Amino acid sequence: MASSAPLPRMTHVDLLRGLLAIFVVLLHANLRIPFAPPELSQWMGSRAGGILFRSGYYAVIVFFVVSGYLITSASIRRWGDLSRVRPAAFCHLRAARILPPLLLLLAVLSVLHIASSAWFALDTSKVSLWRALLAALGLHINWLEAQVGYLPGPWGVLWSLSVEEVFYLCFPLVCVLCGSERRLALLLIVPIVLGPLARSVFSDNELWQDHSYLSGMDGIAFGCLAALLAHRVPRVPTAAARRAVLLVGMTLGVTVFCFRKEVYQLGFTRFGLQVTLLELGVALMLAAAHWRPWAWCASAAVAPLSWFGRNSYEVYLSHMFVVIPGAWLFQWLGASPSWIPVWFVAVVAASGLLGHLVARCFSEPCNRALRGRGSAPAASSLHPIRWTRS
Repeated sequence: MASSAPLPRMTHVDLLRGLLAIFVVLLHANLRIPFAPPELSQWMGSRAGGILFRSGYYAVIVFFVVSGYLITSASIRRWGDLSRVRPAAFCHLRAARILPPLLLLLAVLSVLHIASSAWFALDTSKVSLWRALLAALGLHINWLEAQVGYLPGPWGVLWSLSVEEVFYLCFPLVCVLCGSERRLALLLIVPIVLGPLARSVFSDNELWQDHSYLSGMDGIAFGCLAALLAHRVPRVPTAAARRAVLLVGMTLGVTVFCFRKEVYQLGFTRFGLQVTLLELGVALMLAAAHWRPWAWCASAAVAPLSWFGRNSYEVYLSHMFVVIPGAWLFQWLGASPSWIPVWFVAVVAASGLLGHLVARCFSEPCNRALRGRGSAPAASSLHPIRWTRS
């Protein structure tokens, strides 16, 4: 049996997750207090404004890729081979990490709904509290939102968790049933092919096109394949090969993230392929960073982003408790538009602090308590690097 002790963190992944968490916070802040100081907006330009304040959806998509990469990489490091993953132990470790903050969030939201909070209560003409709780715990809040429309802020962010949790339930079983990493890799191509179709053809419900299981599962599959590629290449690629992989990945990611109008005009967005290109780009970057870690990721200059990344799950779940009251306070004070940039900085910082406090005081103690002590050492990182043959 593999150890339940936490594995060493990946600095470059923490850095990426921190950046993604900030993009999500900025999107939700901008929806309530648009970033509109005329001089500053003109100086930034519409492209930079779009990247900073309207990238939340793409950030969640990249989170899916990161999740697939992390879970696959952690499983290889813990069990040595994916065919030897123990489903019960895997689900126990995932539940210890995910459920405590999720249950805390749902408990707080339930109290606020019962108290008829103007900011957080559900619209009972659309959905009852018990129905929303069932959807959140039953891994289908994304489907519920597609039927009734967007739920209040802290409820709405749970759509992506429904997609990820379905992956967590299926992943260990699929690993065991496939019996080899080769077969698993081939199977992962299926959601990659179906993802663009789910975003463009399978439904005319725009919300479901973005939030369905298949619409996010291809990103997770790309992350899984990136981890398999990173860990199972017989030897570290040459410097030229690493640079080529990194360059292709960065080109795809930057193109989709920064040149959205041009990507749309080329027709990729109409078929959901812009998301596929972004997922592929991030997957290639993660593989390149595994082969040769980026030393600058550990520098003091990017430490705040890494700090955000270490608490990204808690920031994601809790940031609306900062954004919504923060927007109300800004409007109640009648603050000048010139203070909007300061408000954005304050909201981002406060969201990070709240996420840190939730992680430090609640999530991490619960995680340690639920994991318990491992009964055997984890699979060594020196496990022979090879593809498992059928």
